[in-house]
Amino acid sequence: MSTAEALTPIPLGDLKCYEDALAAMEERLARALAHLKGKSAGLAPGQDLIDQHQLAVYDLAFFRAELSAARAVQNWAASQSGASAPFCQSLAGAVVADTLTQLRLRLGARALDYGFTREALDAPFSGLIDDALQRASDSEALERLGDALLARQGDLGPLELPEATRMMRDTFERFATDVVAPQAEAIHRQDLTIPEDIIEGLKALGCFGLSVPERFGGLLPDDREDTLGMIVATEALSKASLGAAGSLITRPEILARALLAGGTDAQKAHWLPRIAAGEPLVAISVTEPGTGSDVASVALRASRCEGGWRLNGAKTWCTFAGKAELILVLARTDPDPQAGHRGLSLFLVEKPSTTAHEFAHQSPGGGEMSGRAIPTLGYRGMHSFEMFYDDFFVPDSHVLGGEEGLGKGFYYQMRGFSGGRIQTAARATGLMQAAFEAALRYSQDRKVFGQSVADYGLSKVKLARMAMALQSARLLTLDVGKLLDAGEGQMEASLVKLYACRAAETVCREALQLHGGMGYAEETAVSRYFVDARVLSIFEGAEETLALKVVGRALLA
Repeated sequence: MSTAEALTPIPLGDLKCYEDALAAMEERLARALAHLKGKSAGLAPGQDLIDQHQLAVYDLAFFRAELSAARAVQNWAASQSGASAPFCQSLAGAVVADTLTQLRLRLGARALDYGFTREALDAPFSGLIDDALQRASDSEALERLGDALLARQGDLGPLELPEATRMMRDTFERFATDVVAPQAEAIHRQDLTIPEDIIEGLKALGCFGLSVPERFGGLLPDDREDTLGMIVATEALSKASLGAAGSLITRPEILARALLAGGTDAQKAHWLPRIAAGEPLVAISVTEPGTGSDVASVALRASRCEGGWRLNGAKTWCTFAGKAELILVLARTDPDPQAGHRGLSLFLVEKPSTTAHEFAHQSPGGGEMSGRAIPTLGYRGMHSFEMFYDDFFVPDSHVLGGEEGLGKGFYYQMRGFSGGRIQTAARATGLMQAAFEAALRYSQDRKVFGQSVADYGLSKVKLARMAMALQSARLLTLDVGKLLDAGEGQMEASLVKLYACRAAETVCREALQLHGGMGYAEETAVSRYFVDARVLSIFEGAEETLALKVVGRALLA
């Protein structure tokens, strides 16, 4: 089937129906949230609405994320003209139809929880709207979309990016292709630490200074944010390797943002130029064995002593702790348990770099820090460590914000995490792109029962759905990046992480499935993509915590 036969322009009436259907579902979501919020009147003193209705809040957070993604794709397609317009509109129509069909089913399954009858929920989607949605997502339409993807060799359509952002994307794509990709499999299979040529190359490109303002030697303009630049760089590196490149930007960004939010002038002047240069490499140490994503419950103790503080306790999942020479550690400086998150402070802890999977370091002021790498399914290269602090001395000068910063560590940390979450969405998108391209190539090359895997209708539908998820995640990530650059979008950064990380698991699963038995073999890259994708919904805020405590709380506010 030729490209021309595969896709023809969508009737204007159908395009209007997509818009009307999205608007109707937006209204239904608003009503569901209002109904849930109304239940707060029946709570006993001290009861929390979210904790009493966790499943409903969790679902509505994902409904919001999926609807936002569909809206992003629809807006993108509506802005296209010329030869790509029919493809973009067909992709958007399939995304909108599939999203709304799934949301209607899931809302309808517990309609009473959300204040609906089934009839009231379905009413706006009858007639012309329902006909248009069915045409956009029937099996023939999805197969035609798959045909078009094969004819376009996986090209998902144009993106509107500033010229400087395009140049940054192209630069990091070349580095990822030339330097990272040839080493990615060995790093994963042999559980290696990231090689020096990757780190040195990224230092030369200014990778570690993407969130450091130009006045401190970084690449971030002094007068504005550049989240879009960080997104395209992260996606390009993550496509080559999530563990060996795509995540290297995250830690310096979190630390730089925390310093900019609360550091003293002297701390900013000392550390930011060094972070931008990649000297030192950095790690972030927040999670503890008993707290997970509950940052406010951090228990590692920091006790005052002459000239500084002594750290006692354990941390876990401290990624890159071995190689790093500076670790941002969140500790409790107020021993009163009632202080909660207001009793936490941040410490800039220095140590020697090592490629070993186990290390110990004595502080010049006394005490010991030690670490042990945690064996993991995937996400190899950076390594995550269990950390132990035994009376480890940190000088007063290394309390982030000095005396004024005591008790404010939680807030500074959260400022850093918003960047980490949008970055994780970009990491997910890069990983999906790699998996999609691998599936496209293999399905065209592999012959089964006398024809290529890609010639079968079901394969075309799978490729179409992978493309739908990938482009939805990419466009929503870029939209949220623009919000962050405008000083907004803190909740949306968590929302897009929910969507993109869940989508990555699906796309990588389908990529492996299209490879058949070879997908399960360690000699193929898709097996690496599959295990790497699984971590995305866990780190930088587990999806349950983000859905309930961040997105859900914001939607109900």
